[in-house]
Amino acid sequence: MTPATRTAGHGILSDDKAEAREQLVEMLKKAYWMEIETVMSYITNSTNPDGIRAQEVIESLRGDIQEELGHAQEFAKRIKELYGVVPGSLEFSAEQSFLQPPEQQTDIVHVIKGVIEAESGAIEYYNQIIEFAGEHDPVTEDMVIAILRDEEGHRRLFEGFLREYEAEGLA
Repeated sequence: MTPATRTAGHGILSDDKAEAREQLVEMLKKAYWMEIETVMSYITNSTNPDGIRAQEVIESLRGDIQEELGHAQEFAKRIKELYGVVPGSLEFSAEQSFLQPPEQQTDIVHVIKGVIEAESGAIEYYNQIIEFAGEHDPVTEDMVIAILRDEEGHRRLFEGFLREYEAEGLA
């Protein structure tokens, strides 16, 4: 169905909401790339670390990979539903310098802090999407609220890891 043959008379799919829909699609594309980059970084940071102390963090990241990939797929699906085009890999630009592997593979605190920063960035950005979508598209708003909950849970878990390292004087 081309944009010219859309039949929705109201809501985010209506012709009079085209500008808001385009802005929302661009916001969702950024969120999509954030999730894709997080998946890449979590694969890296669940593979590289060494040491017995790193194992719980590694296992947590391995579980989060599938969840973050699911978020990317949800964003992609919603982009398509809003008559957008899910971007291809040539449009990707990495931004997560804080999740690059540490110099020492036993530096698990670096990984934990990087995850907290990534989750905090997602939380901040997803709140912006929720605010915008709340005015224009309750379907996207609901979807992003559910994703936000997951991100808040991830951040809380890694904040706990960091507190443990701090309590032991290792961070």
